[in-house]
Amino acid sequence: MATIQWYPGHMNKAKNQIQEHLKLVDAVLEIRDARLPLSSANPVLDQLIQSKKRIIILNKQDLADSSQTKKWQEYLHQQQIMSLAIDAQHTNHLQIIVQALEKLMAAKLQKFRRSGVKNYTIRAMCIGIPNVGKSTILNKLAGKNVAVTGNRPGVTKNQNWIKTKSQIELLDTPGVLWPKIDDQTVGLKLALSGAIKDSLVSAMDLAIFALEYWQHYYSPQLQAAYHLNNTDVTLSSDKLLIKLTQQFGFKDDYERTALKIIQDVRKGVLGRYTLDMVNEIE
Repeated sequence: MATIQWYPGHMNKAKNQIQEHLKLVDAVLEIRDARLPLSSANPVLDQLIQSKKRIIILNKQDLADSSQTKKWQEYLHQQQIMSLAIDAQHTNHLQIIVQALEKLMAAKLQKFRRSGVKNYTIRAMCIGIPNVGKSTILNKLAGKNVAVTGNRPGVTKNQNWIKTKSQIELLDTPGVLWPKIDDQTVGLKLALSGAIKDSLVSAMDLAIFALEYWQHYYSPQLQAAYHLNNTDVTLSSDKLLIKLTQQFGFKDDYERTALKIIQDVRKGVLGRYTLDMVNEIE
């Protein structure tokens, strides 16, 4: 697979605006995909944030391997980074985020109270790569649809201040990817989760990657989803793709099989999963 390059003009503009607006906020809410706690972290944004107070929100926890999510939160705690694991799509109230922000800003809030300012408004910036659920989180915190949502990358194009029901104002920002995704595996993980456009990656490459990953980490789930036996899951990934094509009744249409596997992963047919393992951190 070739190096993935996708850096539209609005992303470069958003990156520059994020850098300019950082001085206006007290803290940063960095939204990541709980299935990709590491791969969905934008190194460019990480450099921009620097010493700004931050909470990492692992969204879509309902789709992720819960045991791995727990390990990631323990790891982040060791790095002295506050984190939350949430399912914004199916949760009506996200008070946990408000409470975390108030805890993070406790010292500053206390300082203002002592000086006579009782209702200081915390201003936070919401950042992350495309399709991690930033707009959904903002809508839940605001109590109304103030941010455009969509299950595809690149929906949010502008930066807007959003008031919440609490003493918190949030700045919505477009999803920002880094200029080049040189690591092929990271690119495949992002593509499988839907963070980058499907047109940028071969469906066959993506399906083969998914099969290999599930064979290694989630073999029982793969067997259950596709009614495979113990021998089937030991086949090479390309031979397994051929077998599944025949099993699905798709004749020699391997592309159709690949697309089905990708959609099955995204729909949860192959079970809950995490594509970044804590023990693989270098």
